[in-house]
Amino acid sequence: MPATSFNPFDPVVRNDPYLHYRELRENAPVHASLFGSVILTRYDDVARVLRGVGFSRDIEANATQGRRPERPARERAKSLLQLDPPDHTRLRRLATAPFTPKAIDRLRPTIAALVDAGLDRMAADGGGDLVEHVAFPVPFAVISAMLDIPTERADELRGWSHAITAGIEPVATPDELIVAGTASEAMHEFLEDVIAHRRAHLGDDILSGLITAEEAGDRLTTDELTSLVLLLYVAGHETTVNLIGNSALALLREPEELAQLRADPTLAGSAVEELLRHQGPVQLTARVTTEDTTFVGGDGANIDVSAGTVLTCLLGSANRDDAMFADGDRLWLRRPDSNRHVAFAAGAHYCLGASLARAETEIALSRLFARFNAVELAGEPVRNDRLTLRGMASLPLTVR
Repeated sequence: MPATSFNPFDPVVRNDPYLHYRELRENAPVHASLFGSVILTRYDDVARVLRGVGFSRDIEANATQGRRPERPARERAKSLLQLDPPDHTRLRRLATAPFTPKAIDRLRPTIAALVDAGLDRMAADGGGDLVEHVAFPVPFAVISAMLDIPTERADELRGWSHAITAGIEPVATPDELIVAGTASEAMHEFLEDVIAHRRAHLGDDILSGLITAEEAGDRLTTDELTSLVLLLYVAGHETTVNLIGNSALALLREPEELAQLRADPTLAGSAVEELLRHQGPVQLTARVTTEDTTFVGGDGANIDVSAGTVLTCLLGSANRDDAMFADGDRLWLRRPDSNRHVAFAAGAHYCLGASLARAETEIALSRLFARFNAVELAGEPVRNDRLTLRGMASLPLTVR
């Protein structure tokens, strides 16, 4: 094991992993981890795996070395994130239409109204927690409306989502995995009831569309439908919550960049791309090799990796790689190539909700900094102590 090895157990790394990533890229860009998986830190290696052939997302089916996922007590249909073509292609095709850029553009007035409602509350109080007022409720309300999921049990849904995402962390404890499994079962049962009701009361929403497609002969089983809706629901807000919080804090800590955004609102779109690159909410993803492959180590020597080996792709590290992005640790809203980031992964598993996350973040940040002349930290920001989905648990602000 190299002297420098990926160490998500260190709370300092979980709080701010970027210095650790730089050390890895310089000293051990490709290495075996504490879990037995092979860690990839450089942009070219990560992009090759995400976009290339010979790498699978179905770790449970293909992994023989490295950490394998815990098997649930009750078998469920695999998530879209765990599938390879042709099953992945079939399911993704059914869910794509509502998340196209054109479809998301139609949601912009709704998103703006939700953001303004949160900012109204902050204005009345002279500030507040941005996570509680905007970063969580806006994406949660939007994806709930898109799926037409009843929100009377919002607190339970939020708790289940939080527990499920905790279970995908590389340092998840046995107890956390049990809680995550219990939460997943509870959410599956909740969604099964929603789906049963929706079958009898179809509407103009994503879930109704998926049911209609299923009944038109796309061979989508009830279990597949439930797993797909669960993924859309959880991923549809958890990632964006973290992106909004991470981005707002990054801008507050870089006042010169924030001043440029304030002076030129048209910069908002490219700013979100740079914030995704610099402060991506998803820090890592896994693939498994389906054939023997070779990477080049930091010393120029070949590193042979056998088929069945789990690869941990550090997206956050790839996005700061100086070999791809000049002065990669710098936040530069006018960076010309920031849109080449892999914050949303790449290839067949490129994030289905990328356009939605972009729109929600752009609108939230634009309206926050346009609404208030002064936005300042009101206390110490609190991180969520996670790495796979890194974000803010609390971002207290004063606004004037």
